[in-house]
Amino acid sequence: MLIALFLAQCTWFIRTQSFTNDEPEHIIAGVEAWHFGEFKHWHDQPPLGRLLFTLPLLNKGVSYRITEDQVRPIAPAPEVWLYRARPVNVLLGVVLLLLLWGTAQRLFSEQAALFVLALGALSPDLIAHFSLATIDGVGCLFIFACAVQSLRYRRNPSRTQAAILGVLLGGMLLAKFNSPPLFALALGMVFFLRRGEAGARLRGFRWGRTAMAALIACLTVWSGYFFHVSKVVFADQMVTIHFSGYTKLLQYEMPTLQTPVTIFLPACEWLTGLGQVVVHNIEGHRSFLLGQYSATGFRSYFLLAMLLKWPLIVLLLGVSGAVLVLWRRFPARRDLLLLAIFPAVYFAFAVTAHIDIGIRHMLPVYPFLLLSTGAFAEWARGWRWNARWTQLLLGVLLLAQAADIARYAPDYLSYFTVLVKPTDTWKLLSDSNTDWGQGMVALRQFQAEHPNEPIHLAYAGEVDPAFYGIRYTRLHEEDHPSGLVIVSATHLSGQLLKNHYAYRWLLQYPIKTVLNHTLYVFEVPQANAALSPGKPVQADSGAGARTAYSP
Repeated sequence: MLIALFLAQCTWFIRTQSFTNDEPEHIIAGVEAWHFGEFKHWHDQPPLGRLLFTLPLLNKGVSYRITEDQVRPIAPAPEVWLYRARPVNVLLGVVLLLLLWGTAQRLFSEQAALFVLALGALSPDLIAHFSLATIDGVGCLFIFACAVQSLRYRRNPSRTQAAILGVLLGGMLLAKFNSPPLFALALGMVFFLRRGEAGARLRGFRWGRTAMAALIACLTVWSGYFFHVSKVVFADQMVTIHFSGYTKLLQYEMPTLQTPVTIFLPACEWLTGLGQVVVHNIEGHRSFLLGQYSATGFRSYFLLAMLLKWPLIVLLLGVSGAVLVLWRRFPARRDLLLLAIFPAVYFAFAVTAHIDIGIRHMLPVYPFLLLSTGAFAEWARGWRWNARWTQLLLGVLLLAQAADIARYAPDYLSYFTVLVKPTDTWKLLSDSNTDWGQGMVALRQFQAEHPNEPIHLAYAGEVDPAFYGIRYTRLHEEDHPSGLVIVSATHLSGQLLKNHYAYRWLLQYPIKTVLNHTLYVFEVPQANAALSPGKPVQADSGAGARTAYSP
């Protein structure tokens, strides 16, 4: 029943949320990988999620346009793209919930495990990010699976368990580029930990098992790139990489290199992608937090985002469970402390990064927080009052969680804690925390209900609203039109604008409505506006489109 509840909410989300900013690129990258063996052009992210999401699209002709800074789907209708790709991620979400339930059952009890599963099925972040064709959910699943398998290996340090860990570690590396620190941590646990104790002498270390797990992980990564081998030439103060697939050349300057060298690297696309992410992190990314702007991020970003975006009940019970594990004796206390190392290491690297664009980057920590709520539920079972009172308390907490997330349903991506007024969320966080371009279905419905009212739209999404049949005039930063003006929450925050306050002039007028918790609708009187000319946008004719696959 709990899994069915999760599936129902995911289905509702999929039907009501339009393309988010990253989905077109992930889907088209997966299509091109399957059809052309192409990875170099899309090496900014590993391919695992992209390959999985696009399996249902391989028998459906799709066409799209690629420009320097944008990918634009053209045909078929957006619902066809999303109804085929997104459910694959929903199934991965079910796998995560079952893994979470099974782990809690082994560490605590059946009652505590069901409580953890129920909180997971009622978690906005899990529903949202496992209902999108994006890779954050995939990374979350494999990181948690690797942590659990590391614990299994500690209990039974056999070759079979080491091999399973190697496959999962390879999957983790293929899921997200933020996983190498956890890859090193898991291998370190294999290397240093013997059954029930840490190896204190060199001959106690598990060299063979560690090498086997690492080798299997590398082979798994290589298989994810279809066993490509790239030729890398260092010469003339340049490095030239010859890739497989239909884009075969990449060049970078390397002034310090003098001697010509040629090497062959398996899965070189993964290495170049990791390098690109490292460079991006060094350069930073435009971010927004509590009304402040930064090009290099905020050290307190993720901590504050967790407090604002994660349900209070999960936070309070998770922290309470962690305190109980530290200060009280649990049968599985040692296992819980070992599992806690994974989210601790992940959090430490995340807070020092310079890419602060969404709580989704902290999603791998969330299953461990849910697992910690199981410690609270297990502790409550030991209270000296009647067991029915304990069940009643846990039931009330779950009902409170359900009522909390119902305030945003089905717009779970925009969820904020009950302490934040829904119309004020853009003042605190933006980007994928509030408005990731997912409001076009709601806008299409709104226009159908107001067919004679022209729309001036400032939209932060990547997909052209005309793809959803929306008729609008594009609103630029310098425009001040009258009539119906609709602005994305991200543009109200100003995170991505040259002038951060370009659309704040609209706040002098009352908000007519908020669509999908992301699109703010204003009615601007004629006498108070100075209209700059805008050009109505029509649907894309498809000229210059690339047909990726025709059955």
